[in-house]
Amino acid sequence: MLRGIRKASSNWLGKIVMAVVMGVLIVSFAVWGIADIFKGFGQSSLATIGKTEISTEQFRQIYTEKLQQLSRSFGRPLTPEQARAFGLDRQVLQQTIAEAALDEQARRMGLAQSQDEAMRQIYSDPNFAGLGGKFDPARFQATIRQFGYTEQRYLAERRRVGLRRQIVGAVSAGAEPPKVLIEALARFQNEQRSMEFVKLDAAQAGTIDPPSPEALAAYFEDHKTQFRAPEYRKLSFVVISPEEIGKWTEVSDEDAKKVFEQRRDQLGTPEKREVSQMFFPNEGEAQAARSRITSGTSFDDVAKERNLNLADVDLGMIAKNAIIDPAIADAAFSLQSGEVSQPVQGRFGVALVKVGKIEPGVTPTYESVAAQVKKEIATERARAKVNEIQNKMEDERSGGANVVEASQKLGLTPVTIEAVDRSGRTPDGQPVANIPRGLDVVSQAFNSDIGVDNEPIQFAGGYVWYDVLGITPSRERSLDEVRSQVEAKWREDQISSKLRTKATEMVQKVEQGGTLAAEAAAVGAKVETATGFRRDASLSGVPSAAITAAFRTPKDGVTQTPGTGGSEWIVLRVTDVTVPPIDMASDELKKLKETLQRALTDEQVAQYVTKIESEIGTSINAAAFAQVTGANN
Repeated sequence: MLRGIRKASSNWLGKIVMAVVMGVLIVSFAVWGIADIFKGFGQSSLATIGKTEISTEQFRQIYTEKLQQLSRSFGRPLTPEQARAFGLDRQVLQQTIAEAALDEQARRMGLAQSQDEAMRQIYSDPNFAGLGGKFDPARFQATIRQFGYTEQRYLAERRRVGLRRQIVGAVSAGAEPPKVLIEALARFQNEQRSMEFVKLDAAQAGTIDPPSPEALAAYFEDHKTQFRAPEYRKLSFVVISPEEIGKWTEVSDEDAKKVFEQRRDQLGTPEKREVSQMFFPNEGEAQAARSRITSGTSFDDVAKERNLNLADVDLGMIAKNAIIDPAIADAAFSLQSGEVSQPVQGRFGVALVKVGKIEPGVTPTYESVAAQVKKEIATERARAKVNEIQNKMEDERSGGANVVEASQKLGLTPVTIEAVDRSGRTPDGQPVANIPRGLDVVSQAFNSDIGVDNEPIQFAGGYVWYDVLGITPSRERSLDEVRSQVEAKWREDQISSKLRTKATEMVQKVEQGGTLAAEAAAVGAKVETATGFRRDASLSGVPSAAITAAFRTPKDGVTQTPGTGGSEWIVLRVTDVTVPPIDMASDELKKLKETLQRALTDEQVAQYVTKIESEIGTSINAAAFAQVTGANN
């Protein structure tokens, strides 16, 4: 359980490694089944799984990085208490243990992946390809180094994940969701409703007299925390990334055209085909099956007779370079639509190949992709400069220069933000405009202090250095400072209260035999309608709360719900409920089946991991776990 793989899991490199685990080690292991194995032992070890030990410091690094990742998603730092409320501590521990358990099981089963196979995967990985589209050793080294790997460490981790994939694939093979479940979810997902509704707003609330000074002061005292001034920080930062440096580089058309010719096929959209394959023990059986197919028996019927399901034979709509077996790929892309190949000797046996729909490829012109190619060339050239500038920047920082001074000396352009709160807003309530999208420098600054020499943030293939220059503490504002805001909020609350009362009265009258049209006319509102919408619909002019309320209400039932903001209320009546017929052959149902199949796979793998954890023995140091996650503070 290396720190690097955790760090990489929030970026594209991590996806290279972790995607092959088929996603089952994220949600599946949130199921907690190890509470009875907490035991006390040495503080240096947090858990043992078979012969594998997870040190306290290892888990601290893993947990800290997951906490920071979640903080970036929320746009503000999360406290240990909030993280525990989300269950992050137990989920990270369970995932860490699950991965270690799969590694132990791979050793017990004697599974192995050759170094040649691991290297083949790396050589064919497009993320490590250079401008010519071929494996670039320099880019590979620079990329893995950026995420904390040595070549040996990255190769070892990739091989471990490959072994986990073997186990997961065997456990989940043949998982098939029940038809009754698919139909039930399809009905739930596709159910349609119609309704008539009335929007009540400030006009129906009547006159709202201004509050007396005493009433406003009392309201302010009761809601003072809503109007508190947040903590603000002044900070400076500078971004050094291939994209930023690439802007300084001019690329000629001559250079760009050379790369375009080398990568013409990659820049375009490749031809894709709907491919099915069926393997046989020998060529004789394959030829006999082909004879039956050409005589009228369908390819799918032959597959069913051989107890093969869709997942066993269907490769889907796929490009030639995405088919692992070259012989199968050549056969598939030599057939016409609807044709079945002669027996093909592939890597894994003799197969018949069938082609369905064909989507032609598109080859771009140089003019249509010139800007993209030039940008990629400039970025590629800039990668080498990033490390050079990084070293110079670190030298300047080591000499006592702050971010602004070091940046200016190196000819870089620093950014200074005079005041920003934890949510990334300035004192006037507007979002800070000059922070690159995806850069989490604000929450990092709120975890630092004035005068701290902060470690650079890795960002967009480069680095970001930042300094905290000043702190304005949070404070309570006086009523005079926020009087207009308090008055607006008081008025909003008054309107909301009156509208809720009026909506309740309208619902009661309609339930007693009145009509929504009559009740709307009585308050000067109009009746609107929405028809044939699903529960995930987004309708112009219809608040999402009204759609949700409609699916909680039976046909001809009447209900009320808040609308948009605090000064709108909705009264609605459901006029129709329809469940469309289920078409199991539709694309929508196929996607739903795939989603359920992934969920079923997750559950199977989770149960399997729980079983092997029990068999090989798992122990957790409760005291060390509490110390790392802050539960004992």
